Amino acid sequence: MRSSLMLLVFSIIVPPLRALPPLPEELPGTLVIAGGGKLPDSVRDKFFELAGKEKAKIVVIPTASADADNPKLADSFLLPWKDLKPLSVEILHTRDRKKADDPAFVKPLSEATAVWFSGDDPARVIGAYRDTLVEQELAKGWKKGLLIGGISSGAALSGEIMIESGNVRARTGPGFGWLPGFVVDQHFLQKNRVDRLLGVLDRNSGFVGLGIDESTAVVFHDRRLQVLGDSYAVVCLAEGKAKSASVQVLKSGDMADLYSLRRGALARAGEAYPPVKPADPIVPKGALLIGGGGGLSNDVLKRFIELAGGPDSMIVVVTSAYDDPVPADPVETKLFRKMGAKDVRILHTRDRKEANKAEFLKDLKEARGVWFSGGRQWRFVDSYEGTEAEKLFHAVLARGGVIGGSSAGASIQSDYMPRGHPLGNLVMMAEGYERGFGFLPGVAIDQHFFARKRTADMSDLVNTYPQLLGIGIDEGTAVIVQGSVMEVVGRTKVGIYDRRKPVPATGRDYEELPTGSKYDLLKRERVGK
Repeated sequence: MRSSLMLLVFSIIVPPLRALPPLPEELPGTLVIAGGGKLPDSVRDKFFELAGKEKAKIVVIPTASADADNPKLADSFLLPWKDLKPLSVEILHTRDRKKADDPAFVKPLSEATAVWFSGDDPARVIGAYRDTLVEQELAKGWKKGLLIGGISSGAALSGEIMIESGNVRARTGPGFGWLPGFVVDQHFLQKNRVDRLLGVLDRNSGFVGLGIDESTAVVFHDRRLQVLGDSYAVVCLAEGKAKSASVQVLKSGDMADLYSLRRGALARAGEAYPPVKPADPIVPKGALLIGGGGGLSNDVLKRFIELAGGPDSMIVVVTSAYDDPVPADPVETKLFRKMGAKDVRILHTRDRKEANKAEFLKDLKEARGVWFSGGRQWRFVDSYEGTEAEKLFHAVLARGGVIGGSSAGASIQSDYMPRGHPLGNLVMMAEGYERGFGFLPGVAIDQHFFARKRTADMSDLVNTYPQLLGIGIDEGTAVIVQGSVMEVVGRTKVGIYDRRKPVPATGRDYEELPTGSKYDLLKRERVGK
Protein backbone atom coordinates (compact mmCIF):
# COMPACT_ATOMS: atom_id res chain seq x y z
CA MET A 1 0.00 0.00 0.00
CA ARG A 2 2.75 2.40 0.98
CA SER A 3 4.75 1.73 -2.24
CA SER A 4 1.58 2.27 -4.30
CA LEU A 5 1.00 5.61 -2.56
CA MET A 6 4.59 6.67 -3.21
CA LEU A 7 4.19 5.84 -6.91
CA LEU A 8 1.01 7.91 -7.03
CA VAL A 9 2.69 10.90 -5.41
CA PHE A 10 5.67 10.60 -7.72
CA SER A 11 3.44 10.48 -10.80
CA ILE A 12 1.71 13.67 -9.67
CA ILE A 13 4.96 15.52 -9.08
CA VAL A 14 6.63 14.44 -12.31
CA PRO A 15 4.29 15.57 -15.11
CA PRO A 16 4.18 13.41 -18.22
CA LEU A 17 6.26 14.86 -21.04
CA ARG A 18 4.19 16.82 -23.53
CA ALA A 19 3.54 15.45 -26.99
CA LEU A 20 6.32 17.11 -28.94
CA PRO A 21 7.29 17.21 -32.61
CA PRO A 22 10.12 14.77 -33.39
CA LEU A 23 13.56 16.14 -34.06
CA PRO A 24 14.45 15.76 -37.75
CA GLU A 25 17.70 14.15 -38.76
CA GLU A 26 20.43 15.96 -40.66
CA LEU A 27 20.35 15.42 -44.40
CA PRO A 28 22.94 12.79 -45.36
CA GLY A 29 23.70 14.37 -48.73
CA THR A 30 23.58 17.84 -50.26
CA LEU A 31 20.79 19.23 -52.45
CA VAL A 32 20.96 22.12 -54.92
CA ILE A 33 17.47 22.76 -56.31
CA ALA A 34 16.53 25.60 -58.65
CA GLY A 35 13.10 27.06 -59.38
CA GLY A 36 13.31 27.16 -63.17
CA GLY A 37 14.08 29.72 -65.84
CA LYS A 38 17.72 30.48 -66.56
CA LEU A 39 20.12 28.83 -64.14
CA PRO A 40 22.43 31.55 -62.77
CA ASP A 41 26.15 30.98 -63.19
CA SER A 42 26.56 31.27 -59.40
CA VAL A 43 24.25 28.27 -58.91
CA ARG A 44 25.89 26.19 -61.63
CA ASP A 45 29.34 27.00 -60.22
CA LYS A 46 28.22 26.09 -56.68
CA PHE A 47 26.88 22.73 -57.85
CA PHE A 48 30.13 22.05 -59.73
CA GLU A 49 32.19 22.99 -56.67
CA LEU A 50 30.18 20.68 -54.42
CA ALA A 51 30.42 17.89 -57.01
CA GLY A 52 34.22 17.92 -56.78
CA LYS A 53 35.24 20.42 -59.48
CA GLU A 54 37.67 18.81 -61.94
CA LYS A 55 37.20 15.47 -60.16
CA ALA A 56 33.41 15.60 -60.55
CA LYS A 57 31.54 12.71 -62.13
CA ILE A 58 28.16 14.16 -63.06
CA VAL A 59 25.16 12.16 -64.25
CA VAL A 60 22.42 14.21 -65.94
CA ILE A 61 18.87 12.79 -65.90
CA PRO A 62 16.76 14.67 -68.51
CA THR A 63 13.76 12.33 -68.29
CA ALA A 64 11.34 15.11 -67.23
CA SER A 65 11.74 16.67 -70.68
CA ALA A 66 9.92 15.45 -73.81
CA ASP A 67 13.12 16.30 -75.71
CA ALA A 68 15.06 13.68 -73.74
CA ASP A 69 13.95 11.05 -76.30
CA ASN A 70 15.67 12.92 -79.15
CA PRO A 71 19.31 11.79 -79.33
CA LYS A 72 20.14 14.87 -81.40
CA LEU A 73 19.37 17.03 -78.37
CA ALA A 74 21.50 15.09 -75.89
CA ASP A 75 24.30 17.64 -76.02
CA SER A 76 21.92 20.42 -74.99
CA PHE A 77 21.53 18.71 -71.60
CA LEU A 78 25.25 18.03 -71.21
CA LEU A 79 26.83 21.22 -72.57
CA PRO A 80 26.39 23.46 -69.46
CA TRP A 81 28.33 20.88 -67.44
CA LYS A 82 30.87 19.92 -70.12
CA ASP A 83 31.94 23.57 -70.31
CA LEU A 84 33.12 23.34 -66.69
CA LYS A 85 35.42 20.41 -67.57
CA PRO A 86 34.48 17.81 -64.95
CA LEU A 87 36.18 14.43 -64.94
CA SER A 88 33.09 12.98 -66.62
CA VAL A 89 29.51 13.93 -67.49
CA GLU A 90 26.96 11.59 -69.04
CA ILE A 91 23.24 11.18 -69.59
CA LEU A 92 21.06 8.58 -67.90
CA HIS A 93 17.61 8.37 -69.50
CA THR A 94 14.94 5.84 -70.36
CA ARG A 95 11.16 5.54 -70.44
CA ASP A 96 11.44 1.75 -70.20
CA ARG A 97 10.99 0.58 -66.60
CA LYS A 98 12.63 -2.74 -67.42
CA LYS A 99 15.73 -0.89 -68.53
CA ALA A 100 15.57 1.17 -65.33
CA ASP A 101 16.01 -2.14 -63.47
CA ASP A 102 19.08 -3.14 -65.48
CA PRO A 103 22.26 -2.99 -63.32
CA ALA A 104 24.35 -2.04 -66.36
CA PHE A 105 22.08 0.94 -67.08
CA VAL A 106 22.17 2.07 -63.44
CA LYS A 107 25.95 1.64 -62.99
CA PRO A 108 26.85 5.31 -63.69
CA LEU A 109 24.83 6.31 -60.62
CA SER A 110 26.97 4.14 -58.37
CA GLU A 111 30.11 5.93 -59.60
CA ALA A 112 28.74 9.49 -59.71
CA THR A 113 29.72 12.28 -57.34
CA ALA A 114 26.64 14.28 -58.41
CA VAL A 115 23.31 13.82 -60.18
CA TRP A 116 21.40 16.61 -61.94
CA PHE A 117 17.70 16.43 -62.93
CA SER A 118 16.61 18.62 -65.84
CA GLY A 119 13.22 20.30 -65.80
CA ASP A 120 9.74 19.99 -67.32
CA ASP A 121 7.25 17.34 -66.09
CA PRO A 122 8.18 15.58 -62.82
CA ALA A 123 5.56 12.88 -63.45
CA ARG A 124 7.72 11.58 -66.31
CA VAL A 125 10.59 11.01 -63.89
CA ILE A 126 8.43 9.32 -61.27
CA GLY A 127 6.70 7.21 -63.93
CA ALA A 128 10.02 5.97 -65.32
CA TYR A 129 11.96 5.36 -62.11
CA ARG A 130 9.61 4.89 -59.15
CA ASP A 131 10.26 1.49 -57.47
CA THR A 132 13.09 0.66 -59.86
CA LEU A 133 16.80 0.06 -59.44
CA VAL A 134 17.37 3.69 -60.44
CA GLU A 135 15.41 4.93 -57.41
CA GLN A 136 17.15 2.41 -55.18
CA GLU A 137 20.60 3.51 -56.37
CA LEU A 138 19.71 7.17 -55.90
CA ALA A 139 18.51 6.45 -52.36
CA LYS A 140 21.67 4.49 -51.61
CA GLY A 141 23.87 7.28 -52.94
CA TRP A 142 21.90 9.92 -51.01
CA LYS A 143 22.47 8.05 -47.73
CA LYS A 144 26.21 8.01 -48.50
CA GLY A 145 26.34 11.76 -49.14
CA LEU A 146 25.63 12.02 -52.87
CA LEU A 147 25.11 15.53 -54.27
CA ILE A 148 21.72 15.80 -55.98
CA GLY A 149 20.51 18.82 -57.91
CA GLY A 150 17.78 19.81 -60.30
CA ILE A 151 15.83 22.62 -61.86
CA SER A 152 12.05 23.17 -62.07
CA SER A 153 10.59 19.64 -61.91
CA GLY A 154 14.00 18.48 -60.69
CA ALA A 155 13.33 20.60 -57.62
CA ALA A 156 9.72 19.52 -57.17
CA LEU A 157 10.48 15.80 -57.05
CA SER A 158 12.97 16.24 -54.18
CA GLY A 159 10.22 16.74 -51.58
CA GLU A 160 8.34 14.05 -49.72
CA ILE A 161 5.17 15.34 -51.41
CA MET A 162 5.42 16.37 -55.07
CA ILE A 163 3.12 18.80 -56.87
CA GLU A 164 2.27 17.12 -60.16
CA SER A 165 -0.08 19.63 -61.78
CA GLY A 166 -2.83 22.22 -61.21
CA ASN A 167 -2.67 26.00 -61.15
CA VAL A 168 -5.08 26.63 -58.27
CA ARG A 169 -5.75 23.34 -56.48
CA ALA A 170 -2.69 21.23 -57.04
CA ARG A 171 -2.72 17.53 -57.69
CA THR A 172 -0.02 15.84 -55.63
CA GLY A 173 1.78 12.55 -55.27
CA PRO A 174 4.85 11.20 -53.51
CA GLY A 175 8.22 12.66 -54.47
CA PHE A 176 11.57 10.99 -54.00
CA GLY A 177 11.69 12.29 -50.43
CA TRP A 178 15.23 13.58 -50.17
CA LEU A 179 13.64 16.43 -48.22
CA PRO A 180 11.43 14.70 -45.63
CA GLY A 181 8.49 16.83 -44.49
CA PHE A 182 8.79 19.27 -47.43
CA VAL A 183 6.70 20.19 -50.45
CA VAL A 184 8.69 22.08 -53.09
CA ASP A 185 7.06 24.32 -55.69
CA GLN A 186 8.92 25.93 -58.59
CA HIS A 187 8.53 29.06 -60.85
CA PHE A 188 7.04 30.30 -57.61
CA LEU A 189 6.71 34.07 -57.77
CA GLN A 190 6.83 34.26 -61.54
CA LYS A 191 3.67 32.11 -61.75
CA ASN A 192 2.09 33.41 -58.51
CA ARG A 193 1.87 30.03 -56.76
CA VAL A 194 1.67 31.10 -53.11
CA ASP A 195 -2.00 30.15 -52.77
CA ARG A 196 -1.38 26.85 -54.55
CA LEU A 197 1.35 25.86 -52.11
CA LEU A 198 -0.61 26.99 -49.03
CA GLY A 199 -3.53 24.89 -50.28
CA VAL A 200 -1.29 21.81 -50.41
CA LEU A 201 -0.11 22.51 -46.86
CA ASP A 202 -3.71 22.88 -45.65
CA ARG A 203 -4.39 19.35 -46.91
CA ASN A 204 -1.11 17.90 -45.62
CA SER A 205 -0.74 18.77 -41.97
CA GLY A 206 2.76 19.14 -40.57
CA PHE A 207 4.60 19.82 -43.85
CA VAL A 208 6.85 22.74 -44.76
CA GLY A 209 6.26 24.45 -48.09
CA LEU A 210 9.21 25.79 -50.07
CA GLY A 211 8.58 27.91 -53.14
CA ILE A 212 11.60 28.71 -55.35
CA ASP A 213 11.37 31.43 -57.95
CA GLU A 214 12.98 31.36 -61.38
CA SER A 215 16.73 32.10 -61.62
CA THR A 216 17.03 31.11 -57.96
CA ALA A 217 18.18 28.02 -56.09
CA VAL A 218 18.31 26.67 -52.56
CA VAL A 219 21.27 24.70 -51.23
CA PHE A 220 20.53 22.17 -48.47
CA HIS A 221 23.37 20.80 -46.38
CA ASP A 222 23.24 19.15 -42.93
CA ARG A 223 20.49 21.16 -41.19
CA ARG A 224 20.84 24.43 -43.11
CA LEU A 225 19.40 25.86 -46.28
CA GLN A 226 20.79 28.88 -48.13
CA VAL A 227 19.37 30.84 -51.05
CA LEU A 228 21.43 31.62 -54.16
CA GLY A 229 20.58 33.45 -57.38
CA ASP A 230 18.69 36.46 -58.64
CA SER A 231 15.23 36.26 -57.04
CA TYR A 232 13.70 34.77 -53.89
CA ALA A 233 12.75 31.58 -52.10
CA VAL A 234 9.64 31.52 -49.93
CA VAL A 235 9.10 29.31 -46.87
CA CYS A 236 5.43 28.64 -46.08
CA LEU A 237 3.81 27.14 -42.98
CA ALA A 238 0.11 26.33 -42.80
CA GLU A 239 -2.26 27.95 -40.38
CA GLY A 240 -2.15 26.39 -36.90
CA LYS A 241 -4.63 26.40 -34.04
CA ALA A 242 -3.20 29.61 -32.63
CA LYS A 243 -1.10 30.86 -35.55
CA SER A 244 -1.98 32.34 -38.92
CA ALA A 245 -0.34 31.00 -42.06
CA SER A 246 3.31 32.04 -42.32
CA VAL A 247 5.04 33.22 -45.51
CA GLN A 248 8.75 34.03 -45.10
CA VAL A 249 10.64 35.52 -48.06
CA LEU A 250 14.36 34.73 -48.29
CA LYS A 251 16.72 36.62 -50.60
CA SER A 252 20.04 35.46 -51.99
CA GLY A 253 22.45 34.76 -49.14
CA ASP A 254 19.73 34.26 -46.53
CA MET A 255 19.76 31.08 -44.48
CA ALA A 256 17.20 29.05 -42.56
CA ASP A 257 17.37 26.08 -40.19
CA LEU A 258 15.67 22.87 -41.32
CA TYR A 259 15.04 21.68 -37.77
CA SER A 260 13.23 24.90 -36.88
CA LEU A 261 11.08 24.77 -40.00
CA ARG A 262 10.10 21.13 -39.60
CA ARG A 263 9.49 21.41 -35.89
CA GLY A 264 7.43 24.56 -36.45
CA ALA A 265 5.28 22.86 -39.09
CA LEU A 266 4.72 19.80 -36.91
CA ALA A 267 3.92 21.94 -33.87
CA ARG A 268 1.27 23.80 -35.87
CA ALA A 269 -0.38 20.47 -36.58
CA GLY A 270 -0.79 19.83 -32.85
CA GLU A 271 -2.27 21.66 -29.90
CA ALA A 272 -1.78 25.40 -29.61
CA TYR A 273 1.34 26.49 -27.74
CA PRO A 274 1.58 28.21 -25.38
CA PRO A 275 -1.87 27.22 -24.09
CA VAL A 276 -4.36 29.96 -23.31
CA LYS A 277 -4.24 28.91 -19.64
CA PRO A 278 -0.76 27.62 -18.82
CA ALA A 279 0.02 25.65 -15.67
CA ASP A 280 0.63 27.62 -12.48
CA PRO A 281 4.25 28.69 -11.84
CA ILE A 282 4.87 26.42 -8.86
CA VAL A 283 7.76 24.10 -7.97
CA PRO A 284 5.97 21.64 -5.64
CA LYS A 285 9.15 19.84 -4.51
CA GLY A 286 12.81 20.72 -4.64
CA ALA A 287 14.11 24.06 -5.87
CA LEU A 288 15.24 25.94 -8.95
CA LEU A 289 18.24 28.27 -9.11
CA ILE A 290 18.08 30.32 -12.30
CA GLY A 291 20.99 32.61 -13.18
CA GLY A 292 21.14 35.50 -15.63
CA GLY A 293 24.64 34.78 -16.93
CA GLY A 294 27.76 36.88 -16.67
CA GLY A 295 29.19 34.94 -13.72
CA LEU A 296 27.49 34.21 -10.41
CA SER A 297 29.01 34.92 -7.00
CA ASN A 298 30.47 32.27 -4.75
CA ASP A 299 27.59 32.78 -2.33
CA VAL A 300 25.03 31.94 -5.03
CA LEU A 301 26.91 28.80 -6.05
CA LYS A 302 27.14 27.75 -2.40
CA ARG A 303 23.36 28.13 -2.15
CA PHE A 304 23.01 25.68 -5.03
CA ILE A 305 25.24 23.15 -3.26
CA GLU A 306 23.22 23.57 -0.06
CA LEU A 307 19.93 23.04 -1.95
CA ALA A 308 21.41 19.86 -3.43
CA GLY A 309 21.97 18.51 0.10
CA GLY A 310 25.49 19.69 0.84
CA PRO A 311 29.09 19.03 -0.36
CA ASP A 312 28.72 15.24 -0.37
CA SER A 313 25.72 15.21 -2.75
CA MET A 314 26.22 14.30 -6.38
CA ILE A 315 25.91 17.22 -8.82
CA VAL A 316 25.58 16.58 -12.55
CA VAL A 317 26.60 19.39 -14.90
CA VAL A 318 24.91 19.17 -18.32
CA THR A 319 27.29 20.78 -20.83
CA SER A 320 25.45 20.19 -24.11
CA ALA A 321 24.71 23.88 -24.76
CA TYR A 322 28.39 24.50 -25.49
CA ASP A 323 29.81 24.79 -29.00
CA ASP A 324 31.78 21.81 -30.23
CA PRO A 325 34.24 20.71 -29.08
CA VAL A 326 32.56 20.62 -25.67
CA PRO A 327 35.17 21.15 -22.91
CA ALA A 328 36.07 18.07 -20.92
CA ASP A 329 36.28 20.06 -17.67
CA PRO A 330 34.15 23.20 -18.11
CA VAL A 331 34.20 26.25 -15.88
CA GLU A 332 31.04 25.17 -14.03
CA THR A 333 32.55 21.93 -12.72
CA LYS A 334 35.69 23.76 -11.59
CA LEU A 335 33.65 26.37 -9.71
CA PHE A 336 31.53 23.78 -7.90
CA ARG A 337 34.63 21.89 -6.80
CA LYS A 338 36.17 25.16 -5.65
CA MET A 339 33.04 25.85 -3.58
CA GLY A 340 33.43 22.48 -1.84
CA ALA A 341 31.33 20.05 -3.88
CA LYS A 342 33.01 16.65 -3.70
CA ASP A 343 31.11 14.69 -6.36
CA VAL A 344 30.67 16.68 -9.60
CA ARG A 345 30.01 14.78 -12.81
CA ILE A 346 29.46 15.76 -16.46
CA LEU A 347 26.61 14.75 -18.75
CA HIS A 348 26.78 15.41 -22.48
CA THR A 349 25.62 13.91 -25.74
CA ARG A 350 24.41 15.06 -29.14
CA ASP A 351 22.81 11.65 -29.75
CA ARG A 352 19.19 11.36 -28.62
CA LYS A 353 19.47 7.58 -28.70
CA GLU A 354 22.31 7.82 -26.22
CA ALA A 355 20.09 10.02 -24.00
CA ASN A 356 17.77 7.03 -23.57
CA LYS A 357 20.42 4.48 -22.59
CA ALA A 358 20.68 3.18 -19.03
CA GLU A 359 24.46 3.55 -18.83
CA PHE A 360 24.28 7.21 -19.88
CA LEU A 361 21.50 7.91 -17.37
CA LYS A 362 22.92 6.22 -14.29
CA ASP A 363 24.27 9.41 -12.65
CA LEU A 364 20.97 11.25 -13.17
CA LYS A 365 19.18 8.57 -11.18
CA GLU A 366 21.27 9.41 -8.10
CA ALA A 367 21.94 13.13 -8.55
CA ARG A 368 20.63 15.63 -6.02
CA GLY A 369 21.52 18.59 -8.22
CA VAL A 370 21.58 19.15 -11.98
CA TRP A 371 23.20 22.27 -13.46
CA PHE A 372 22.65 23.35 -17.06
CA SER A 373 25.64 25.15 -18.56
CA GLY A 374 25.76 28.32 -20.60
CA GLY A 375 25.89 28.31 -24.38
CA ARG A 376 22.87 28.00 -26.68
CA GLN A 377 19.69 26.59 -25.17
CA TRP A 378 18.42 25.00 -28.39
CA ARG A 379 21.21 22.43 -28.09
CA PHE A 380 19.67 21.15 -24.83
CA VAL A 381 16.41 20.69 -26.73
CA ASP A 382 18.11 18.85 -29.59
CA SER A 383 19.88 16.48 -27.22
CA TYR A 384 17.28 15.73 -24.56
CA GLU A 385 13.74 16.83 -25.39
CA GLY A 386 11.33 13.92 -25.02
CA THR A 387 14.05 11.47 -23.91
CA GLU A 388 14.49 9.46 -20.72
CA ALA A 389 17.09 12.04 -19.69
CA GLU A 390 14.47 14.79 -19.64
CA LYS A 391 12.21 12.62 -17.49
CA LEU A 392 15.07 12.14 -15.04
CA PHE A 393 15.77 15.90 -14.90
CA HIS A 394 12.21 16.33 -13.61
CA ALA A 395 12.70 13.40 -11.25
CA VAL A 396 15.54 15.27 -9.52
CA LEU A 397 13.00 17.89 -8.45
CA ALA A 398 10.44 15.26 -7.53
CA ARG A 399 12.81 13.76 -4.94
CA GLY A 400 13.56 17.16 -3.45
CA GLY A 401 16.73 18.04 -5.35
CA VAL A 402 17.65 21.22 -7.20
CA ILE A 403 17.84 22.19 -10.86
CA GLY A 404 20.12 25.11 -11.69
CA GLY A 405 21.75 26.88 -14.57
CA SER A 406 22.77 30.26 -15.93
CA SER A 407 22.36 32.00 -19.28
CA ALA A 408 21.24 29.19 -21.63
CA GLY A 409 20.83 27.10 -18.48
CA ALA A 410 18.25 29.65 -17.29
CA SER A 411 16.03 29.84 -20.35
CA ILE A 412 15.86 26.05 -20.71
CA GLN A 413 14.21 25.90 -17.27
CA SER A 414 11.23 27.98 -18.32
CA ASP A 415 8.05 26.83 -19.97
CA TYR A 416 8.40 29.19 -22.94
CA MET A 417 12.04 29.37 -24.04
CA PRO A 418 13.13 32.75 -25.47
CA ARG A 419 15.96 33.09 -27.99
CA GLY A 420 15.88 29.48 -29.11
CA HIS A 421 16.70 30.02 -32.79
CA PRO A 422 19.68 27.89 -33.90
CA LEU A 423 20.92 30.61 -36.28
CA GLY A 424 21.29 33.31 -33.64
CA ASN A 425 20.13 34.62 -30.27
CA LEU A 426 18.37 37.77 -31.53
CA VAL A 427 15.08 36.03 -32.34
CA MET A 428 12.99 36.22 -29.17
CA MET A 429 10.16 33.94 -30.35
CA ALA A 430 11.70 31.18 -32.48
CA GLU A 431 8.94 28.96 -33.83
CA GLY A 432 9.98 25.33 -33.57
CA TYR A 433 12.16 26.10 -30.55
CA GLU A 434 9.69 27.77 -28.19
CA ARG A 435 9.42 25.07 -25.53
CA GLY A 436 11.86 24.78 -22.67
CA PHE A 437 11.90 21.88 -20.23
CA GLY A 438 9.17 23.52 -18.17
CA PHE A 439 10.67 23.14 -14.69
CA LEU A 440 8.94 26.46 -13.97
CA PRO A 441 5.56 26.33 -15.73
CA GLY A 442 3.72 29.32 -17.16
CA VAL A 443 6.73 31.60 -17.50
CA ALA A 444 9.23 32.85 -20.07
CA ILE A 445 12.75 33.48 -18.74
CA ASP A 446 15.33 35.68 -20.46
CA GLN A 447 18.91 36.28 -19.30
CA HIS A 448 21.71 38.92 -19.58
CA PHE A 449 18.63 41.06 -19.29
CA PHE A 450 19.50 44.62 -18.34
CA ALA A 451 23.17 44.33 -19.32
CA ARG A 452 22.19 43.61 -22.93
CA LYS A 453 19.17 45.96 -22.96
CA ARG A 454 16.61 43.22 -23.59
CA THR A 455 13.60 44.81 -21.90
CA ALA A 456 11.76 45.62 -25.15
CA ASP A 457 12.18 42.03 -26.37
CA MET A 458 10.30 40.70 -23.36
CA SER A 459 7.60 43.33 -23.91
CA ASP A 460 7.06 41.92 -27.41
CA LEU A 461 6.87 38.37 -26.07
CA VAL A 462 4.33 39.01 -23.32
CA ASN A 463 2.28 41.27 -25.59
CA THR A 464 2.06 38.31 -27.98
CA TYR A 465 1.42 35.78 -25.19
CA PRO A 466 -0.10 37.74 -22.27
CA GLN A 467 -0.93 34.47 -20.50
CA LEU A 468 2.79 34.05 -19.71
CA LEU A 469 4.63 35.69 -16.84
CA GLY A 470 7.83 37.24 -18.18
CA ILE A 471 10.99 37.11 -16.06
CA GLY A 472 14.17 38.92 -17.11
CA ILE A 473 17.26 38.13 -15.01
CA ASP A 474 20.29 40.39 -15.15
CA GLU A 475 23.92 39.29 -15.28
CA GLY A 476 25.45 38.26 -11.97
CA THR A 477 21.94 37.76 -10.58
CA ALA A 478 19.80 34.69 -9.95
CA VAL A 479 16.42 33.69 -8.63
CA ILE A 480 15.73 30.77 -6.33
CA VAL A 481 12.24 29.29 -6.62
CA GLN A 482 10.66 27.02 -4.01
CA GLY A 483 6.95 26.42 -4.11
CA SER A 484 5.54 29.59 -5.64
CA VAL A 485 8.02 31.99 -4.00
CA MET A 486 10.95 33.41 -5.95
CA GLU A 487 13.89 35.02 -4.15
CA VAL A 488 16.29 37.38 -5.96
CA VAL A 489 19.98 36.88 -5.10
CA GLY A 490 23.23 38.17 -6.50
CA ARG A 491 24.39 41.53 -7.87
CA THR A 492 21.56 43.52 -9.42
CA LYS A 493 17.89 42.97 -10.26
CA VAL A 494 15.12 41.08 -12.07
CA GLY A 495 12.30 42.37 -14.27
CA ILE A 496 8.74 40.95 -13.96
CA TYR A 497 6.24 41.33 -16.80
CA ASP A 498 2.63 40.69 -15.78
CA ARG A 499 0.03 41.40 -18.44
CA ARG A 500 -2.79 40.63 -16.02
CA LYS A 501 -2.13 44.12 -14.70
CA PRO A 502 -2.76 47.33 -16.64
CA VAL A 503 0.19 48.51 -18.73
CA PRO A 504 1.11 52.14 -17.93
CA ALA A 505 0.83 54.60 -20.81
CA THR A 506 4.34 55.86 -20.10
CA GLY A 507 7.37 54.52 -18.26
CA ARG A 508 8.28 50.91 -17.58
CA ASP A 509 5.88 48.11 -18.46
CA TYR A 510 7.57 45.80 -15.95
CA GLU A 511 8.31 45.69 -12.23
CA GLU A 512 11.89 45.69 -10.98
CA LEU A 513 12.87 43.38 -8.13
CA PRO A 514 16.24 44.24 -6.56
CA THR A 515 18.44 41.63 -4.96
CA GLY A 516 16.97 40.47 -1.64
CA SER A 517 13.38 40.74 -2.92
CA LYS A 518 10.88 37.91 -2.73
CA TYR A 519 7.97 37.48 -5.11
CA ASP A 520 4.98 35.13 -5.12
CA LEU A 521 4.70 33.83 -8.70
CA LEU A 522 1.21 32.45 -8.15
CA LYS A 523 -0.25 35.57 -6.55
CA ARG A 524 1.95 37.80 -8.74
CA GLU A 525 2.91 40.09 -5.93
CA ARG A 526 5.89 40.86 -3.73
CA VAL A 527 6.26 38.99 -0.47
CA GLY A 528 6.69 41.15 2.64
CA LYS A 529 6.37 44.54 1.00
